Amino acid sequence: MIKPLSKSRFKLGLECPNKLFFTSKTAYANQSADDSFFQALAEGGFQVEALARLHYPEGAFIDTKNYEYDLAVNLTKSQLEKDSISIYEAAIAYERLFIRTDILSKKGNHIKLIEVKAKSFDPSYEHLFIGKRGGINSGWKPYLFDLAFQKYVAQKAYPEFTFEAFLLMADKTKTAKVDGLNQLFRIPKEGNPRTDATSSITSISEIGESVLSEINVDSIINKIIANEYPYFDNLSFEESIHLFKDAYQNDNYLNWPTKFGNCKGCQFKTTLEQEAEGLKSGFKYCFKKQHGWKSIDFEKSNAFEIWNFRGKNLVEENRLLMSELTENDINIKFEAGRLSASERQWIQIEKAQQDDNTIFVLKNELKEEMNSWQYPLHFIDFETSTVALPFTKGRKPYEQVAFQFSHHQLNKDGSIEHKSEYINNTPGEFPNFEFARALQKSLSKDQGTIFRFAAHENTIVNAIISQLSSSTELDKVELITFLKSISTSTKDNTDQWTGNRSMIDLNKVVKDYYYNPITKGSNSIKVVLPASIYSSSFLQEKYSKPINEINVGSTNFESDIIWLQKKDDEVINPYKMLPPLFDGWSTFDLDNTISELDNIADGGAALTAYAKLQYVEMDDNEREEITTALLKYCELDTLAMVMIYEHFKYDLIQ
Repeated sequence: MIKPLSKSRFKLGLECPNKLFFTSKTAYANQSADDSFFQALAEGGFQVEALARLHYPEGAFIDTKNYEYDLAVNLTKSQLEKDSISIYEAAIAYERLFIRTDILSKKGNHIKLIEVKAKSFDPSYEHLFIGKRGGINSGWKPYLFDLAFQKYVAQKAYPEFTFEAFLLMADKTKTAKVDGLNQLFRIPKEGNPRTDATSSITSISEIGESVLSEINVDSIINKIIANEYPYFDNLSFEESIHLFKDAYQNDNYLNWPTKFGNCKGCQFKTTLEQEAEGLKSGFKYCFKKQHGWKSIDFEKSNAFEIWNFRGKNLVEENRLLMSELTENDINIKFEAGRLSASERQWIQIEKAQQDDNTIFVLKNELKEEMNSWQYPLHFIDFETSTVALPFTKGRKPYEQVAFQFSHHQLNKDGSIEHKSEYINNTPGEFPNFEFARALQKSLSKDQGTIFRFAAHENTIVNAIISQLSSSTELDKVELITFLKSISTSTKDNTDQWTGNRSMIDLNKVVKDYYYNPITKGSNSIKVVLPASIYSSSFLQEKYSKPINEINVGSTNFESDIIWLQKKDDEVINPYKMLPPLFDGWSTFDLDNTISELDNIADGGAALTAYAKLQYVEMDDNEREEITTALLKYCELDTLAMVMIYEHFKYDLIQ
């Protein structure tokens, strides 16, 4: 079978039919090229799938390589000749359409198609799949259309059978009945999560009850196939299948109309490094074809860069360059004492139009805000995960797990200490309560202002408070009192509070008072930090010296590290200076590593690293190397917050 339209390609076509032209072509960059190992590991998908198979034990596994379509189809066909059988990764083909089902359960002539998803749901929610207005909820649309494609292909290939569609997922209303559930499914050295996950149990009865539940979605799937829930207004479900199949197999570019949201997040864009390597951009291909852009236009500022912007009708009007935008495109609304979202957007556009890279700051408002802060200042960053299967008895699937924090303290005399840190790298330990105790110990010595960057840390504290409330921890009242003092309740929390030391969101401070054109609208700390350094004479002067000379303490870096370095007169982003993993290891030692990590310089890599520490069998020295890299990454995150604060204090308000 040559180049069949698989369910993954079908889903890609639903995102944007033009993407079918770029996928599988090595000439085009793909920012979301699947690393199935990392993805399955970080999301906990391999564990959910392994547990799901225990719902249908002793099934036949169609274990073939990805390109062995005919072999997989024939092996499946042979198994389907049995009157009663469960099959994992069943392969079915029909007229160059190809699917693999997570679980297929056959009894007589009736077959259940079961799609396993590393996703949680509440079965009691009335509008889970279909919204109040009668349409499919957007968050579920890709999953349901995926399953509809599977049923369509299966029914066409085997008209003598009846097929019924189900989703099998983590159930928010269920709790683990045993401790250590998430350690019952692990990956051996050099193992693949899809095929090699090992389990120390053979029956669900051994764990009391599964935290997964099966939900029948067949009526919705049938309506999708019957085109009662069209994905595209001008294309039926069956028409989309044939259109995508023909385009993909005949290598046709469909010239599907571009849309602002789709194009802004297109994965077929190139980085400068990829362009230097000769990779092509699918995004540029579309805009040259459809909008007549020249190569120079891609170097100009465009509407896709605008922070939190929806695009209106700019694509249809072919007005996407910043130079073509007016105030009418923004509908500016002002807010007293801070930058509104629309005002911030217009500032970004104006500065781009005027080629103005100077910083905009509400100086007086920022100064008033900063004067309310109390020394010593504490800067906190958390690293967290949501594990599919709970660590301990009584916990629910996908609860928040806080495994690490870093804490910098800035004293009134300007000295900076890496005051404390916490990390848990032990497989199977639920760290949240020890995490809370360590945080309390770190922050209870004074009444200094505490900072976070974005909402994440506050959300995690709320989650830990909820977990403590239902726990039997002897000090839970004390811990909850402390955690409430440094946080604010989330909107969905029935218990409302605002702590007397509730963490200040430094990201919100940036959005409210400050815009640096170098960020091109991004408010990520990974972008705000290098922009601040580039714009700050204070930071450039201070951090061009070793940290031991400027009274900056560190727990994980050498005392002579210099954070501000340049290459070809350009400031190097400090995150790019984080050392690679296994630096200095011998070839022999490197050959024995199995984590497949190069470095940890962003939250996604940290999440993957923690997942590997939890579920992959590795040697102690490799485990220690990953732990060290996590500590360095998290320390830099809180030092970055300190630097941004210093930029504000010494460059902007004095």
